[in-house]
Amino acid sequence: MDLSYSPEEEAFRHEVRGWLEANLPADIRDKVVGYRGLSKEDYVRWHKILAAKGWAVPHWPTEWGGTGWNITQRYICDEEFGLAGAPTLPPFGPAMCASVLLRFGTPEQKARFLPRIREGDDFWVQGYSEPGAGSDLAALKTRAERKGDHYVVNGQKIWTTLGHYGDWIFCLVRTDSTAEKRQEGISFLLMDMKAPGITVRPLILMDGGHEVNEVFFDDAKVPLENLVYEENKGWTVAKYLLGHERMGSGAVGSSKRELAALRALAAREMKGGRPLLEDPRFRDRLSRAEIELEALEITSMRFLDKMRRTGQPPGADVSMLKIRGTEVQQAITELMMQAVGPMAQPFKAVDSGSIDHFTSRLAPRYFNYRKASIYAGSNEIQRNIIAKMTLGLPA
Repeated sequence: MDLSYSPEEEAFRHEVRGWLEANLPADIRDKVVGYRGLSKEDYVRWHKILAAKGWAVPHWPTEWGGTGWNITQRYICDEEFGLAGAPTLPPFGPAMCASVLLRFGTPEQKARFLPRIREGDDFWVQGYSEPGAGSDLAALKTRAERKGDHYVVNGQKIWTTLGHYGDWIFCLVRTDSTAEKRQEGISFLLMDMKAPGITVRPLILMDGGHEVNEVFFDDAKVPLENLVYEENKGWTVAKYLLGHERMGSGAVGSSKRELAALRALAAREMKGGRPLLEDPRFRDRLSRAEIELEALEITSMRFLDKMRRTGQPPGADVSMLKIRGTEVQQAITELMMQAVGPMAQPFKAVDSGSIDHFTSRLAPRYFNYRKASIYAGSNEIQRNIIAKMTLGLPA
């Protein structure tokens, strides 16, 4: 096993770092490192900058606009983006829908959708979870009835991240309610969010932010050509897509940056007349988080080494990255809260020269990151996956 980087890979790291220093807009970076939400315009502007460089979709095949980078270069790029405070492009179009289209899409679907995803012309969102069908995704009830040259969709999706920004949504829908197994009778549809019968309603979270939404379908029409793969075989597509979602959930680069910010914050905050960093209890918790992050990075490198040696995608044990990555992210938000105490206000601060606006956003961030161990399949589900698929234990 080789967990080191070659001189060529280190040179590539410096290239990425230098380009980010020269091209990452300062206002976008400030929002990321200051825990302020990005607008649709921010995401699209950054996407267009990356597309002009040819870096918007580095993992795609070169014939569709990919960079031709190997798996190590892509990992280095992700890490440098996190360290620099560059926003990650929402994965729903470039990483998730595109991966499905490249694997299962028709030539016509690829030609229609992939160039627009690459250039940032369409903002995609995901329609998976429903009330009563979150981690148990096969329990979904949104129905699509085939009528002539289109489907008629009725139902509801929930927790749709950035749904209010969406131009298109990919959805799992039930096309056969008589199937013996719940995983059967499900199809994968691409839907225009501007079509009649689709309504987006905001869900305001306890941090006061509008990030997630409910999406309602009332006799929404979807052309038959927007079916991906085969009717009633959408579960095959869904399983393929979820593997891509979980591989990127470690977030090592951004967690490194945030741990450095936490250490600087603890050196500034005082407790009993001494910096909090000198408090042995706090320093112990900080050290544990740093060790966990280092272990996560090594585990990520092990997956990386295996993929570059075999050329195969990760197996079920990639769920380890999702589990530990999100737990580290949550631990950092907890330590941030502890470091500043009452200054981590639970609501958005009113502009005032007497308020540290960074610390005033720590409580909202803490609340927001409670979701991290739930999205992309809860961590309990991930442990079941490892137990069954990797360890061979009964479900």
